[in-house]
Formats: sequence, C-alpha cells, structure tokens
Amino acid sequence: MSDDLLSGAGASPDSYDASSIQVLEDMEHVRLRPGMYIGGKDDRALHHMVAEIIDNSMDEAVAGHATWIEVELHENGHVSVRDNGRGIPTGPHPSDPNKSALEIIFCTLNAGGKFSGDSYETSGGLHGVGSSVVNALSDHLRVEVARNKELFAMEFSRGVPQGKLAKIGAAPNRRGTSVTFHPDAEIFGSLKLKASRLFAMARSKAYLFSGVEIRWKTAQTDGDTPKEATFHFPGGLADYLKEVMGGATTYSENPFAGTVSFEKFERPGKVEWAINWTPSRDGFIQSYCNTVPTPEGGTHEAGFWAAILKGIKAYGELVGNKKAAQITREDLTTGAGALVSCFIREPEFVGQTKDRLATVEAQRMVENSVRDHFDNWLAADTKSAGAILDFLVLRAEERLRRRQEKETSRKTATQKLRLPGKLTDCSSKTREGTELFIVEGDSAGGSAKMARDRRNQALLPLRGKILNVLGSASSKIGTNQEIADLTQALGVGLGTKFNVDDLRYDKVIIMTDADVDGAHIAALLMTFFFTQMRPMIDHGHLYLACPPLYRLTQGARRLYVADDAEKERMMDKGLGGKGKIDVQRFKGLGEMDAKDLKETTMDPKSRKLIRVTIDEDEPGQTGDLVERLMGKKPELRFQYISENARFVEELDV
Repeated sequence: MSDDLLSGAGASPDSYDASSIQVLEDMEHVRLRPGMYIGGKDDRALHHMVAEIIDNSMDEAVAGHATWIEVELHENGHVSVRDNGRGIPTGPHPSDPNKSALEIIFCTLNAGGKFSGDSYETSGGLHGVGSSVVNALSDHLRVEVARNKELFAMEFSRGVPQGKLAKIGAAPNRRGTSVTFHPDAEIFGSLKLKASRLFAMARSKAYLFSGVEIRWKTAQTDGDTPKEATFHFPGGLADYLKEVMGGATTYSENPFAGTVSFEKFERPGKVEWAINWTPSRDGFIQSYCNTVPTPEGGTHEAGFWAAILKGIKAYGELVGNKKAAQITREDLTTGAGALVSCFIREPEFVGQTKDRLATVEAQRMVENSVRDHFDNWLAADTKSAGAILDFLVLRAEERLRRRQEKETSRKTATQKLRLPGKLTDCSSKTREGTELFIVEGDSAGGSAKMARDRRNQALLPLRGKILNVLGSASSKIGTNQEIADLTQALGVGLGTKFNVDDLRYDKVIIMTDADVDGAHIAALLMTFFFTQMRPMIDHGHLYLACPPLYRLTQGARRLYVADDAEKERMMDKGLGGKGKIDVQRFKGLGEMDAKDLKETTMDPKSRKLIRVTIDEDEPGQTGDLVERLMGKKPELRFQYISENARFVEELDV
C-alpha cells in the first residue's frame, strides 16, 4: 500500500469538469442528507459504512467467487476491505463509454451489479447505493482491482474522482477488489472507527456464511481486541448460538439448527437457523438477510416463528397435551435464543439501512422450509421436545394469569386517573395491539383525542416538562406527580420493581411537537425510560411519533413535510397541482386538526414511528451519552454541544 494512500493524498480537484455534474448532484445529496442513506451521522452510521463495503465482498463469497475477505483498520483511521473475488468491472460502461463501470458504481446512486440478478443470485444490497454513499461520505477513498491479471486503481475525495481509472501494473497472482477509505470529519466530526466494533462485525459475518474465511487486522490497540485473527466457522449459526448463549442451561443439549434451500420456490435462496430455550436468560432473536442484520425483523422472522409455533402446537396435540393450544408467539420468544439467516434473490427492505425485510414471499418460504425439519427434530428427541413443551405451557399459563389480573386492574387504574388532562384509556381489555400516546398538555391531547382509535389507542397528556430523573434523588422521583401518573397508567413499578409483563400497553409512543421544546421533552422522557424502565426499550415497546412541521397544498394536492429543507425542495419541485402552493406551519400538535393528526401521526396505515433502541454492539455508549446530555455536569453537556453543533442542519428557536 502506498504512502500516498495512507496519507490521503490524491490528484488535484481541478479534474472536476462538466461530466461530473450528475456525480456532484448525487454525492452532494448524500452529504446533505446522510440519514436517508446510512441512518444519520452517529457512531452506528459511521460503522455502517464499513458494513456496506464488507457486504459487497460477502456477496462475492456467497455467489461462490471469493473464499476470503480481509478487514484492516489502519493507525490513521483508514479502513481497508479486500477480497479475492472477480474484481469490479473496469471496462467502459454501456451508458457512458467515457467512464469505467467502476467509476459509475462509486459515483452514481442506483448503479451496481445487483439489479438484474444475472451477477448475483442473492446479495446484501438491492438499491445500488452502498459503494457510492461510502464514497460520498469519505474524504479519501481508493479502489484497487486485480482483474484478468492486471491491476487498476482509482481515487476519490468526497465522491469526486481525483483522476481517471489507471492501470498500474501486472497482477499475475492476484485477483479481487480492495477498497480503502477514511470517513469524512465534516460529516462525522470527532467520531472514530473502533477496532472492537469492527472486530465483532467481521466475526459475525464469518458465522453467517460458513464458506468464507474472514481475516482481521488492526494497527490500533483497543482493549482486548486482537491485532490479528482469522475466522472460519464450519458450524455456522449453531456455533454462533453456542457462543451467544455462553454456559446457560438449556432445555435441549443441542439446538434445533439446520440449513434448507428454497428449491420448491421460484425465488432462489436458502435459510439457516439455530434455536434453543433456556430458563437462565431473557429471550432474543437476531435475524439476517443476505448476511445483513435486520434488527427490526421482517417477513423471514415471521415465517420462522410461524413454523416453530405450528410445530410445537402440533407436537402437543400428538402427545395429548391440550394446554399446548394456548401457546402463542409471545410465549415462544420468552427464554428462546434464536438466530435466523436467509439468502434470497432481490430482497426488499424497509429503508436503505435494511433494518426490516419486507419481501412477502420470504415468510412462506422460511415457514415451509423450517416446519418439516422442526417436526422431525421434535419426534427424534422426545426428551428435549417434552422439556420445551412443558416450559412453553408454563409460560402460556403465566401469561394468561397475568392477563386476567391486568383486565381486573385496568378499570381501577382508569378510575384513579380519570382527571382533567389525564389518562384517556382505550376500550381493549388485553395488551395486544394497544398504544399509549404521551402528549404535551391538554391542547395536544384534545386533538389527539378526536384523532385516536378508541379501541386500542390511549392518551396521557403531561403538563410541562417531566422531571430530569438523571441524578435526582429517589424520593424526589417517587413523589413527582407526572411520574406517578405515568407509572400508574403503564401499570408498572420503577427501577428494580419494573416488570415488563405488567406493562398495560403494547406500544408506548412519545408524541411531542416538532420543535426544540418538543425534542427536549422527548429527551427527558427517553432518559426516564432508559434509567427507570430499561427492559421496556429492550423488548421494543418504546417509540417516537413523527409529526410533520408543514402542510403544503397546491390545488387538490396536499403533502406533509418534516422539515424546512424538504419544504424548500418541494416548493421548488411543485406538488403536481395547479396554482400557488399554500404553506401551513404547525407550531404544535394542538394546532393540527384531528384529520391532519390522524393521517400523519396516529393512523398505523399512514404514520411513521421510530422505535427507540439501544445499540447492541456498544451498549455502554448509550449510558455515557445520556450522562453527557442529561447529567448534572454542565461542562460535559457544553462539550458535547460544542463538538456537534456544526452538524445541526436546522435550528428553530
């Protein structure tokens, strides 16, 4: 590797010319709105850039063209991802013969080899934006390609080529692609790539595809992270589950694990899984599609749980256990450690960061593939099957007992809180599908009351800002009226007394105004839930609503937008209607009529919710950030604001 590469040196930016206009449009949009492509500018987004490049190499491995991938973190913050695949095509691109295919891939959104399906049966990317997004958000990126015994190289800075693709020599004993890049401080500030996080990422990728060897190198020292390692796991997810479960006692000596190809279906691919149950820890599931993590699940997860649920119920009926019919998916996931990884052609995700799989056929393919094998596994190991069935029946009975208690206590809680501006409950007698909206004041509560679905949507207006619980004495927390109303409405206790099974609502949604005060109230509430009701976040019950800031109307066309930048873009573009565009700014939820509020923020058919999560890779960092922003030390808060204020795109004071 050359010194120029590691120092970030490159050709003069004077190489920019008219042919770069389209590139600049794409790249500038990525730099202006990184959240649309990698989820933001935070630590998770920073490391997601590395995942995008690794996923490209993993696609080569899964397709059978690469046997190893190397991930290296350099001392100066650059990271390199290399493989021995076919190498990115270097010839002229059919759409623009003056540019190489490599330049098109790295400089143009929606360009890549994964659209037609001819190059990859399965891939981690569909949108064709991974490489170009990483390029746009890097102050320096270099690509080396060894193809047909020749070595080519090209360098970029912030998405702009620093020269043409150059042939730099012969490569008789080398093949594949090497991408080295450095995240741009203008985007990510003082954030740095962490060796420990990249190490965990590299290892998990090796578990997800047993046919690849992943090599790890780092020049940085980061705790216990080794400087070099090689990962290759022939056992795949079964090995992974064994490591994740640690020494926990399990109901089966060996997990239910396997791999099945989708031979009976039109869409090619396969599914691999591993699951076991334990009384020693809370349940979890980690799912993946084409080696890309899907933390919000999706259709492959739904298919997997459907197969397990139908299988265990059928086994209960076979052995004459009538109580097995009461088991639900909620009972299955309690105490179950599960890993599911599917490979399918042209997957459909929700969002560019691919947090949830949306491919409809995946549910049927996974369910049918797993179900037969689960039936056979239960029949072949009746000792384990009996132990698991007994455990799940006990969980079902406990759930039903708690539900009966909650139905009795719901009326009591409602009566106690039936005060002006307090809890307006829903009519549902069970927790499943219910939602509690926490709103600011009576004004917002009035609009929300008319917009809600009375069957399953409840409201709890708060008066003013809730107490900042970080650093507050427990006696002060316990006597605060807003907190008392909130805990009573939720039906739970605080801290060690919190039990997620007691929670009266399936979703707790923070719905505050789309302004600075609203953001502050949301931050105070999230701090409260993080410190006092952490399991509620871990189990996916806490959400943020996304109310719009503007309503644009042009003739019969109406559009809601979230911020000033989107408003200006739509004002320039037009809505497709006739006449002048009328702009209405919502100063608060109380100013929105019920129709607007329902359509944009409360109706599950048209709203957008953000699930509040804690980064599984770096859980300690969440606590550190909360302490810096909400703690008693103003100097830490000032330091954070000073470091990050220049990344705030808009401020409404």
